[in-house]
Amino acid sequence: MSYALFDIGGTKTRVALTEDFEVFSDIVSFPTPKSYKSGIDALVQAIHDMKPKTPLLGIAGGIRGMLMEDKSGIENDAILSGWAKQPITNTLHKEFKVPVFLENDTAVAGLGEAVYGAGQGMDIIAYHTVSTGVGGVKIEHGVIDESSAGFEPGHQVLDIDRTILGDDISPTLENLVSGAGLEARLGMKPKEIPQEDMVWDELAGYLAQGLRNTILYWSPEVIVLGGSMIIGNPKIQLDAIRKHTVEVLDGFVDCPFITTAALKDEAGLYGAMAYLKAKMEI
Repeated sequence: MSYALFDIGGTKTRVALTEDFEVFSDIVSFPTPKSYKSGIDALVQAIHDMKPKTPLLGIAGGIRGMLMEDKSGIENDAILSGWAKQPITNTLHKEFKVPVFLENDTAVAGLGEAVYGAGQGMDIIAYHTVSTGVGGVKIEHGVIDESSAGFEPGHQVLDIDRTILGDDISPTLENLVSGAGLEARLGMKPKEIPQEDMVWDELAGYLAQGLRNTILYWSPEVIVLGGSMIIGNPKIQLDAIRKHTVEVLDGFVDCPFITTAALKDEAGLYGAMAYLKAKMEI
């Protein structure tokens, strides 16, 4: 039997098939259209073009943005505004006549790392992605932790006295360490800043403050970090993140193991595979 997986990001959409929930087919990817109709049509066509050899029994995937309460689509998103309040799961169900499940893309990527990637073997995993923005999720025993409105660690306030970001920028972790936040402050894209520039160590210090809150709130066994600001080139160095996090914890609690994501761009598809397997009770 075949199952379709997808990962709808702000830049790219990725689609694959699995038959055994262990591996998936060659990935089909295309730029994510800003228009919902164009995007959903492209997703439907990609699944058809893969020509499943066995009957399609289910579909699951992640999408950026805050999900609607019934998880049928997204409420809003700064990048995919044209997808807001659109019936994603209903459209796919009508087309393929199979169950369809949708989750936030960061949550799904974190699940992928927990089940198939850097968090394997651990019961409580905190996953953070640091790229254009900052997102995160808590995974317990291979399941996305329950929440009333999702997880938004990037929006935690850190620069309380606004000494770093000033009065005009919201003093959040995301604005301190994300690629977009860095570009807004320095007028340069992260890839244009040499690795030896001291700003990368400053970012590690800011991120450590956010991870301190993660550790105190979620008490994870491991923190997995992904996203272009962590695994790109140049990047926020892992050793510097670990050093600063130990420093800011100041012995109050032990610092959990902090590592980088193992699945890279495929984390969302692996997470969709784990999510669908659980939903289908296979």
